[in-house]
Amino acid sequence: MLLCIAQAELSPLSSLTLSFRSSSTLSSSNPNPTPNPALLALPMRAASAFSSLVLLRSLTLTLSLPHRHRFRHRHRLIRPIFTSPFFCAAGPRQFPAAVSSSSTFVEQLENEATVEGEEEAGDVGSFPESEPFDAEKKFDSVELKRLSAPELEVKELDELPEQWRRSKLAWLCKELPGHKLGTLVRILNAQKKWLTQEGATYVVAHCMRIRENETGFRVYKWMMQQHWYRFDFALATKLADYMGKERKFSKCREIFDDIINQGRVPSESTFHILVVAYLSAPVQGCLDEACSIYNRMIQLGGYQPRLSLHNSLFKSIVSKPGSSARHYLKQAEFIFHNMITTGLEVQKDVYAGLIWLHSYQDTIDKERITALRKEMEQAGIEEGREVLVSILRACSKDGDVEESEKTWSKLLRLDGRIPSQAFVYRMEVYGKIGDPAESWEIFREMKEHLGSTNAVAYHKLIEILCKAQEIELAESLMAEFIDTGLKPVLPSFIDIMNMYFNLSFHDRVELAFTQCLEKFQPSRTVYSIYLDSLVKVGNLDKAEEIFCLMQDEGAIGINARSCNTILSGYLSSGDYVKAEKIYDLMCQRKYDVESSLMEKIDFVLSLSRKHVKRPVSLKLSKEQREILVGMLLGGLQIDSDEQRKNHMIRFEFSDNSGLHSLLKRHIHDLYHEWLHPSCRADGSEDVPYRFFTISHSYFGFFADQFWPKGQCSIPKLIHRWLSPCSLAYWYMYGGHRSSSGDILLKLKGSQEGVKKVVKSLKARSLECRVKRKGRVFWIGFLGSNSTWFWKLVEPYILEDLKDSLRPGGETSGNSTLETENLSFESGSGTDEGASDYSDGENF
Repeated sequence: MLLCIAQAELSPLSSLTLSFRSSSTLSSSNPNPTPNPALLALPMRAASAFSSLVLLRSLTLTLSLPHRHRFRHRHRLIRPIFTSPFFCAAGPRQFPAAVSSSSTFVEQLENEATVEGEEEAGDVGSFPESEPFDAEKKFDSVELKRLSAPELEVKELDELPEQWRRSKLAWLCKELPGHKLGTLVRILNAQKKWLTQEGATYVVAHCMRIRENETGFRVYKWMMQQHWYRFDFALATKLADYMGKERKFSKCREIFDDIINQGRVPSESTFHILVVAYLSAPVQGCLDEACSIYNRMIQLGGYQPRLSLHNSLFKSIVSKPGSSARHYLKQAEFIFHNMITTGLEVQKDVYAGLIWLHSYQDTIDKERITALRKEMEQAGIEEGREVLVSILRACSKDGDVEESEKTWSKLLRLDGRIPSQAFVYRMEVYGKIGDPAESWEIFREMKEHLGSTNAVAYHKLIEILCKAQEIELAESLMAEFIDTGLKPVLPSFIDIMNMYFNLSFHDRVELAFTQCLEKFQPSRTVYSIYLDSLVKVGNLDKAEEIFCLMQDEGAIGINARSCNTILSGYLSSGDYVKAEKIYDLMCQRKYDVESSLMEKIDFVLSLSRKHVKRPVSLKLSKEQREILVGMLLGGLQIDSDEQRKNHMIRFEFSDNSGLHSLLKRHIHDLYHEWLHPSCRADGSEDVPYRFFTISHSYFGFFADQFWPKGQCSIPKLIHRWLSPCSLAYWYMYGGHRSSSGDILLKLKGSQEGVKKVVKSLKARSLECRVKRKGRVFWIGFLGSNSTWFWKLVEPYILEDLKDSLRPGGETSGNSTLETENLSFESGSGTDEGASDYSDGENF
């Protein structure tokens, strides 16, 4: 009787679980029983108890049946995993509406309930020219009906041989979902002597049945480490699909990779679900992974993706801003090619998006754009406003006046307001052919037609006038631009200064630089132009002062251009001692010396050095080491080779953070000599948000301490390395200032490691509180404690970031979704050694 009760408690409501085929069902005459409305109205625990009593009666009858009837059929999961509900009872996690793919997965779930056999045409939606495709529109037809997937066969509990084994499995199924990872593993380890592949498979299948998929994944991972483990393709597929449906793309990908490592090709459903899971995640780099899985689905699996999947991936590409989306042109063309070759309907917005991508390329492929327009015409698709504006953009890059005017005429015939970008592209067309007067007329026409102008139009016209060296017109327009209050003005200042420099009006260069300092925060380009001007007129003292200021100011920094400029000044003036110092600095940072200066510097070095060693051995400075410690605590990652001999540091910054956009330039310059050649942005203002170092054994210490076995960890001796500099960069890279003005630091690692960090902070008289949110800990410095923390780290905070990170006052908007619902009002603090953490919501 106890066994029957234990078994009965394992069966949840039929409406919430997968169905098992069984010859011992309660009502064999009704294969699809309708759930009792009264039962569905009960609370979950009460309903489960009621269900258990019903199943108890059926199970008792089952055990009394003859053996030949009980085991006549093997019990199998009869409802494919991709037609069951995606989410567990707690519901899906919510993501911010600003995420481009936030509605993708929701629409996929809604479309799952569509009638089998119904095929809907996906619609990627149109986009306004000034923005990427509208990412808030949901993907259509991201359904999973009739996708190939193996069927998992699992024995029922009463089919297992011994009663004690059935009783223990029943207890495991009931006990495991209520425990965290550490306790779960300890419970499973205690069952090693009797638990087998068959029993563990039943536990995993049961967890999937009751929507405890996270527990099922943990049990599955534990299975893989046992000596009796045999790879089960069907089980791996089901579990991977469930992980993907819950947006847990990393776990889904882990099982996906394991399937491939076993020499098997994942099922079509796994490919499809993993792509959609990546598209639904607001995590940087997920689009690249989605593209990779999509390509392997076709090339490795030989599958033909659904129209909905093509459209979903294409829409995610064109939902990015044009400057970053243009790098996905080949992928977009590949998607388009697959849609054509498989006979799927290509809709208007796919053609429009592809032309839009082509118009953002540095080199315009006119033939391809013409071919796409011809295909649209043959398909009876009219060119809309977005297509015509894309054509104007392409014409502006080639100076094609004839095609530009034809397109402009078509645009005028359309109903509605003409986009401001169309005027800007026309201005650029005439600027390319050297007709600034016509560009000026178009600018005035834009003002009359739209009633106003924007900063982009001012930037473009000032750029055209400066290239044409129309000094008076450029200066008058610049004054008008400043009076409007539109921002940013800095790009136009750069154009004006370049014009003055090219005309050798060095006094005006200095005047413009001074005005820029008074009104705006100058960029490295502004400083570099002024430095070039000072060196050219021979004012080396002032040039040296500006160079040192650039070097000391973290948000500006020096680069190969500024070093070559000051080096040429020292060589021309005969100051060889300073020239050698600059040369050594350039060697240390691996900056290339201009060919025109090489002969002179070789002569200088031959006078003072017998052997000129150009390569300089790489070695991290004390500052670089301390900064690495802080950024590693803030989330920096290290990749190691299989032998763990060489290691590579990956710098990743958030493209949605204004703080990170300033910090990335400083870090890029600080570790320039260590960066992989493909990641160096020499002479460019556009530093990528992701770059990485060369693979080197020198990083072995940091890898062993912070990333042992490829997992982030907090070193045992962390108290020795928490210097004020490390804390400052931890704050800048992985911290936030909350809406209440408190300071929060993000930290990943074990609870014991967090205790060590808190203890070390307390030893520095920095009182703090700790909260846990998912797998991330947040250390909070509240009230006056944030002021003490700020006084310690302020000398090491970049000047441009101090106003945004200073505690107290109004928030600067640097708080993120991660900390919106984080409260330190209750829970643990440092008073008890931060030993009692409260769990937050997973994100």
